Amino acid sequence: MTTVRSRRKTRIGKVVSDRMDKTVVVSIERLVKHAVYGRYVRQRAKFKVHDEKNECRAGDTIRFMETRPLSKDKRWRFVGFVERAK
Repeated sequence: MTTVRSRRKTRIGKVVSDRMDKTVVVSIERLVKHAVYGRYVRQRAKFKVHDEKNECRAGDTIRFMETRPLSKDKRWRFVGFVERAK
């Protein structure tokens, strides 16, 4: 069974850390309604994203794509900027 490149997942998130070499940590935040109390709660997911040229900075909003495992935690790679940090 072969994987089709066009079916790779893409995400958009905010860079929260750029301290590693060729890696950035990206956070995606969403609002989910609490089952019992009905209040909206923030849920965060963090991804380690491969940034070959070290061009992402903390605060940037980026698009990233699923890829083969690059390290123990890294399974995503940088595609492009949605918005640069001010």
